[in-house]
Amino acid sequence: MEHLPFCSAVKAGDFIFLSGTAALKDDDGNDLTTIDGQTHQIMKQMARTLANFDATLDDLVKVTIFIGEQAEWSKMNDVYRSYFKGDLPARATCVAGLVVPGFLIEMEAMAYKP
Repeated sequence: MEHLPFCSAVKAGDFIFLSGTAALKDDDGNDLTTIDGQTHQIMKQMARTLANFDATLDDLVKVTIFIGEQAEWSKMNDVYRSYFKGDLPARATCVAGLVVPGFLIEMEAMAYKP
């Protein structure tokens, strides 16, 4: 994909803001064509981004999820929930048209890491 006009994350004080994250391929370059696969990959990507700030997914306090099809909501939730050990972050989920063809889901998030 061409260079996009934003960075993957910004730290402001004790907060880390993660830009919209989506995935069309896994770490091995395989195409991701299901909501489960894309959700797993997004969570992995967000975990790696947070690690750059010595933070983890458990430091997330707010997540916004955009999915292309409401029918995929339950499958996405099952995968999403599996990445958290304790309390879940606050969250909103919207059904929306996504910018890039093939995107089934996109997430943005905010973490708190004092």
